[in-house]
Amino acid sequence: MTGSPGPLLPRDWTRQPPALTPDYRSTRLRAPQHARITLPSTPSEESGPVFGHDLLGPLDSDLTRNFAAAGQRAVGPQIIVHGQLRDQNGRGLPGALIEVWQANAGGRYRHRAEGYLAPLDPNFGGCGRVITDAHGRYRLRTVQPAPYPWPNDENAWRPAHIHFSVFGTSFAQRLITQMYFEGDPLIQRCPIVAAIPDPTAIAGLIAPLDMEASLPGDALAYRFDIVLRGRRASYFENRPEGM
Repeated sequence: MTGSPGPLLPRDWTRQPPALTPDYRSTRLRAPQHARITLPSTPSEESGPVFGHDLLGPLDSDLTRNFAAAGQRAVGPQIIVHGQLRDQNGRGLPGALIEVWQANAGGRYRHRAEGYLAPLDPNFGGCGRVITDAHGRYRLRTVQPAPYPWPNDENAWRPAHIHFSVFGTSFAQRLITQMYFEGDPLIQRCPIVAAIPDPTAIAGLIAPLDMEASLPGDALAYRFDIVLRGRRASYFENRPEGM
């Protein structure tokens, strides 16, 4: 990236879901009761953390092996997830830390509060991280996560998804979001997705299949580009499941 990224644009709240979305049951209990207050950003919010590549281990970006025993891999369809992290003006953001976490190929998280009885994979930890390159690009290897039931109603299922945590060039660019998979029929049935008022924001959370980046006989690929701040910003997730 060349030049200054410029001042941070305000968030476009019309793209974000309302705090109270009754069909998303837990918002009935935790939605704020008062109007949002907007404060001017401070210098500390407009600067940010600096991450070095030396912080990452050699397998941090490979979720199929970073928790596995020697010579083993996680169970499930192998996939590549890649894309570009961009700022509000469409420029790639280099040196940004992207962390991910997800359910395994059976739909279960490795978490002490997990209630789903799908089997754990002893070779899958469900989390990884990568730092973007000079053009803001990233690449992860993992397994295709499965849908899982959740207690929103008597027959509620989350579509398959991967959680993303992004640290941009400043604390004000902090983003937590979810990536869904093209063609999943559960997306349109999910009350979390349905809470997002802007169809283009929903579309931005669905990663299309990318056959050009797929590895023949090995792994399919999905492309997921992420935008920080501005009118095209990726949806900000307000309840990170599996945490």
